[in-house]
Amino acid sequence: MKNTKQIQLGHNGPFVSKLGLGCMRMSSVWGGATPDETESIATIHQALDSGINFLNTGDFYGAGHNEMLIGKAIRGRRDDAFISVKFGAIFHNGQWLGMDLRPIAIKNFINYSLTRLGIETIDLYQPSRMDGSVPVEDIIGTVADLVKEGKVRHIGVSEITADQLRKANNVHPVSALEIGYSLAERQIENELLPTARELGIPVVAFANTAEGLLTGDLKAPLAANDYRNHFSRFQGEDLIHNLEKVKVLKQLASDKGVTPTQVAIAWVNRQGDHIMPLVSMSRRSRLPENIAAMDIAFTPEEMNALNTTFAVGAITGGTYLQR
Repeated sequence: MKNTKQIQLGHNGPFVSKLGLGCMRMSSVWGGATPDETESIATIHQALDSGINFLNTGDFYGAGHNEMLIGKAIRGRRDDAFISVKFGAIFHNGQWLGMDLRPIAIKNFINYSLTRLGIETIDLYQPSRMDGSVPVEDIIGTVADLVKEGKVRHIGVSEITADQLRKANNVHPVSALEIGYSLAERQIENELLPTARELGIPVVAFANTAEGLLTGDLKAPLAANDYRNHFSRFQGEDLIHNLEKVKVLKQLASDKGVTPTQVAIAWVNRQGDHIMPLVSMSRRSRLPENIAAMDIAFTPEEMNALNTTFAVGAITGGTYLQR
């Protein structure tokens, strides 16, 4: 692989790129138009050529469109890609309805995913969220059966509590924990991250820019049709307060000659060798910037400034990540 930075999944598991490619934005998830498919496929190809082999999707991204897109992109290059798929979320007309984590549903989901992707085995398969509707043991036990059938190689979990993570790992070794993590979203540092480290489970960290809050591009108020208006973090006084915090990030980035987005990704990357920043992209033009972010280092003073400004609770208001 050209990108020599790698991370090992689970105990004695495979090595994959330490920077992951999130493919969600290549499909319409929250309503909106579908990005140009040719450009999306070209982005996946360039990522693979650059050594980024961890491709993350969900069977509900664009009602299966995302999986079909990835299937086209990896045709003839299956061995170059490590495919991570989330399941369980139910959408209708762009609206989230809830979760379906019943064993009978999981056995149905997997076959549709394999068909859309055009592959025989999914490398990492994981429930997209645990909502308490089905026991953890039943969910993970069902996926473990799919491992025995050869339809899944490794089991992951996503948006899960520390207690649920322990239960899941007791049923079958968990190879990766996917969770939102950023300067603005640090509550998982209290219990979940220590538990994952104790169990030897690496972390696939998505939403590194906190839904765009940390890009430095947001201004208050948001456009009326912006989906983020649903979350209090992006509303009224909360947004004004949060953007004041982001000014520190923007100044630090300017002093280093990089972008705020790069600083946000670099901070996640620097949290440990066991943590993978998962960055969503749909355009090739984003790749060089995001790859370069993996080489950014911080002085102790810079890291202290970031950690102090964005201490747990410093960003006010909630998002869908908070439970």
